[in-house]
Amino acid sequence: MKQILGKLFEHKKLSKAEAKDILVNISSGKYNEAQIASFITVYLMRPISVDELQGFREALLELCIPVDLEGVEAIDVCGTGGDGKNTFNISTLSAFILAGAGYKVAKHGNVGVSSNSGSSDVLQYLGYQFTNDTDKLKRQLDKANICYFHAPFFHPALKTVGPIRKQLSVKTFFNMLGPLVNPAQPKYQLSGVFSLELARLYQYIFQQIPNKQFAIVHALDGYDEVSLTGDFKVKMNHFEATLSPLSIGKKQLTQESLFGGDTVEEAGTIFMSILRGQGTQAQVDAVTANAGIAIHCIKPQTSLIDCIAEADEALKSGQALSALERLIQLN
Repeated sequence: MKQILGKLFEHKKLSKAEAKDILVNISSGKYNEAQIASFITVYLMRPISVDELQGFREALLELCIPVDLEGVEAIDVCGTGGDGKNTFNISTLSAFILAGAGYKVAKHGNVGVSSNSGSSDVLQYLGYQFTNDTDKLKRQLDKANICYFHAPFFHPALKTVGPIRKQLSVKTFFNMLGPLVNPAQPKYQLSGVFSLELARLYQYIFQQIPNKQFAIVHALDGYDEVSLTGDFKVKMNHFEATLSPLSIGKKQLTQESLFGGDTVEEAGTIFMSILRGQGTQAQVDAVTANAGIAIHCIKPQTSLIDCIAEADEALKSGQALSALERLIQLN
């Protein structure tokens, strides 16, 4: 590790093979915590290269417990986190809206590192029990239209770095990796990213994956999702645009209206109030905008406005809430 750190401190970049080897070595306990922390913090000071990101991704996918969905065409709705905005759990709510609308969702997530409540935090609070039992996950996907992959249950490498990430409490390249290493590698994906540079890297990586249909979103004021607090960038297979809230039929929101709470309990309360039809208009608009883009990723021939309306109906009809209830009953 000393030689690796020396190279990085001289502003040199790793090859894809070097990056892959380092992450494999981290997962096998070859480096101590101080060395790993030093390695991680390099990427707080300079951008990650596409080769480095691909190498890290290949290592995690090679080491992970894979999930074979046996031909089921599912979607993942997953943000990088790391935007420091502490919004409510928009991508997780979007996942249940999609499930309620009848789409198959294979959601990948983790506990919050740079926020108060990640998707794993809120789902565990609501009574969901994590599992890597493939048969159970397939049953959940079949009966509730959604299954959930708690990242540490599928990625042994994350067990080594999890405590270090928590102590650092800042975004790291592991935030960048989360949406790229879903153990089922579903056909469809909506990924929110915290920077335009990362959106460009994601677009390049997704384009290399055969038959992948993707949507990458980034709010220009820094959110890793469509926040509706200003203009946002959308990158899809054959479409790229900068959109405004007004262009998709929504009002511009304030940052305060997206506040996710100071504790997991508060996050859970907000989560359930939205699913029960008691959320504010701002909360509803934000989550249906993201879910609508996910539906548009699956059905690009349908207009984005119509896809958002479909998401809105799945929430207001109670179908999104029913999807959550069915998932928890299947524990």
